[in-house]
Amino acid sequence: MGLVVGLDIGTTKICTIVGEVRPDDVFVVGVGVEPSRGMKKGVVNDMGQLTAAVSASVHKAEKSSGYDIERAFVSVAGSHIASINSRGVVGLPGQRGVRMDDLDRAMEAARAIAIPHNREVLHVVPRSYSLDGQERVRSPIGMHGFRLEVEAHIITASSTSVANLEKSVQDAGVTVDRFILNPLAAGDAVLSDQEREMGVVVIDIGGGTTDIAIFIEGTVWHTAVIPVGGDHITNDITHYMYAPYELAEVVKLQHGHVQPRTISPSETFLVQPFGEGMPTEFLRRELAEVIEARVEEIFELVLKEIKRSGYDGLLRAGAVLTGGCSQLPGMREVVADALDFPVRLARPERLTGMVDTLRNPAYSTSVGLLRLGLEMDTAAPVEVGGKANGNGGPRLRFLSNFFRRLLPDSDE
Repeated sequence: MGLVVGLDIGTTKICTIVGEVRPDDVFVVGVGVEPSRGMKKGVVNDMGQLTAAVSASVHKAEKSSGYDIERAFVSVAGSHIASINSRGVVGLPGQRGVRMDDLDRAMEAARAIAIPHNREVLHVVPRSYSLDGQERVRSPIGMHGFRLEVEAHIITASSTSVANLEKSVQDAGVTVDRFILNPLAAGDAVLSDQEREMGVVVIDIGGGTTDIAIFIEGTVWHTAVIPVGGDHITNDITHYMYAPYELAEVVKLQHGHVQPRTISPSETFLVQPFGEGMPTEFLRRELAEVIEARVEEIFELVLKEIKRSGYDGLLRAGAVLTGGCSQLPGMREVVADALDFPVRLARPERLTGMVDTLRNPAYSTSVGLLRLGLEMDTAAPVEVGGKANGNGGPRLRFLSNFFRRLLPDSDE
């Protein structure tokens, strides 16, 4: 059994999954979920606490699977994530068709851009090719020409943030095989091929961040991380009720709703706030108004980012909503109104084995890490930079074969 380990380190939870990636499903043999500590808005703010939380999650996964965990694919997010599009051009011998190594040379040329010394490349994704001026070639392999050009999407991260995350994981006894951007992993777990092709935005609402990835014509065209998420809703509730954070989180999960107009004006619930001898009665509609205000703010930022990308008119499949906070009642309807296109709520599919916990939108990134990480690692790599991993080889690589699976066999 070829097992793969995914380690999803979020602001709210840390999830370690051990599974076998098969052609039609992911067979899960071990899961370890631990409340996150030492993370804020997707970045490390207490390395000791984070290491302890990662260790606890990994230990639970080892106990449930019966395997020792030494390596893992690790998720990464946070407001330090940035992306840029770049073009690379190479000349071709005219007596033969385009080969795989030609695509790799073009990608290396696209990767050769100046980035600040305090940033590093996470992913380089081919978007489309052109051959001798013929635009939007989907797969140029075998075609004849003299000039091959690729348009690539380059995702970068703060070197400091990545190094702190890596050190925390290593101190927990786990080597990072590869860092994978959250919305790419979530998209792999919840999107259909048709959605990828037609144009769709994946919106993963986590605790500390809301992660966005736009897929068009089968591949990713734009990524962004917004440093606002479900924890901000909980903080708003603490101010509204003058209650501890943990109690506010319970109230959000048990009584929260995003559409106040659907709640009866007389519906109430009891809460024990700070400094009170007796529980206090609150109106559920007022709670929903607090939640709605923050959700509307989040999706104003999401819509602004989608429009900034310039691809808002190409999203024929609308939006796919996932992540733990996406499960709040009324969320899908409010998001559809805010974005003005179709929205569906998604959770990981094609799972077998120990999956009772994982069939939940909160675990889309966790599950996506397994298949995406394996496909990246088994694809033929071309090194594009990044410091060495535990084996002494490059940790950050461009994997052309993996992303090429997203491209059809012929151009349109």
